[in-house]
Amino acid sequence: MKTKSAVLYELGLSRPYAESQPLKIRELELDPPKRGEILVRIKAAGLCHSDLSVINGDRPRPTPMALGHEAAGIVEKVGEGVDDLQEGDHVVCVFVPSCGHCLPCQEGRPALCEKGAETNNQGTLLSGERRLHENGSDIHHHLGVSAFSEYVVVARNSVVKVDKDVPFERLALFGCAVMTGVGAVVNTAKVQMGSTVAIVGLGGVGLSALLGAVASGARKIVAIDLNQEKLEFAKQLGATDVFNAGDEHVVENVKAATDGGVDYAFETAGAVPAMDTAYKITRRGGMTITTGLPHPSHKFSFTQVTLTAEERTMKGSYVGSCVPSRDIPRFIDMYKQGKLPIDKLLSGTIPLEQINEGFDRLSNGEVNRLVVLP
Repeated sequence: MKTKSAVLYELGLSRPYAESQPLKIRELELDPPKRGEILVRIKAAGLCHSDLSVINGDRPRPTPMALGHEAAGIVEKVGEGVDDLQEGDHVVCVFVPSCGHCLPCQEGRPALCEKGAETNNQGTLLSGERRLHENGSDIHHHLGVSAFSEYVVVARNSVVKVDKDVPFERLALFGCAVMTGVGAVVNTAKVQMGSTVAIVGLGGVGLSALLGAVASGARKIVAIDLNQEKLEFAKQLGATDVFNAGDEHVVENVKAATDGGVDYAFETAGAVPAMDTAYKITRRGGMTITTGLPHPSHKFSFTQVTLTAEERTMKGSYVGSCVPSRDIPRFIDMYKQGKLPIDKLLSGTIPLEQINEGFDRLSNGEVNRLVVLP
């Protein structure tokens, strides 16, 4: 069958993307789902900094690649061996498919699936194969999803079945921003009620982490970003204190406002300066968590003695340390109960044809979460 998709042929084209057009809208050939796979009609897909990092070259991936990983849609067809999904089911896509057999999967840590990481790096589905083609040549898959498309074929383990009473443009956010941000708070850090929290970087993940901190009962939530409008928005979401990251005294000011530092500091910007700030504002005995994905060549350094002498903890959090089949449904339930008002993060929707302009807006910090409706 045919599907219209946004394809990246070259990394690192200059901004504005509305002019350089790194993503080309192409009509591709899409194979039918094979064993263990499903065909999904994408109804909504979020624009994420992880996509932007591929476009600008910070996260090198093989090209040509059909981009997009944060999405929700409807099951159109199931392949052989898939007996727990049927046509018409609503699903949220997961950007790390889990094989269920490697050691991390056996330990209940599917976000660290070895097979999933390998095939994501290669630009294939979990089977190691590609289902997208153009003029007889393969098109690589992005994180096993390639969500900026009308239709996708994905591994069964790349989706989670969800209720049908939530709009797709909101459901899409649970596939990355909410899962990563809220998961980092409740799974990785296990933030305690009454604790103090800081979020450094107020993109979709950072704002989701802020909502997670509010839901966890943190008594003080510090928001830090370079964008003053996002700082004001953070107050509306529950931040008790906001600081501009460009202020040379930001570390001292945060420490003064939090009696020496916060219990948990989350770096969600994917930038070394943000990680440096997050570590410096963490109190003695506290935890610094990063969800960011900077360029592989970037390095973070710190005064090593503080790790021991102050009993600090530094942790990475990938996919929010989530078990998607468990966490996505429970986060959706929290949303429906009003405890995770993620609809406030939605900046608007755009058609697929405006995707390059959308990434300009994301790169400029003009939006929180912009969603494509293919």
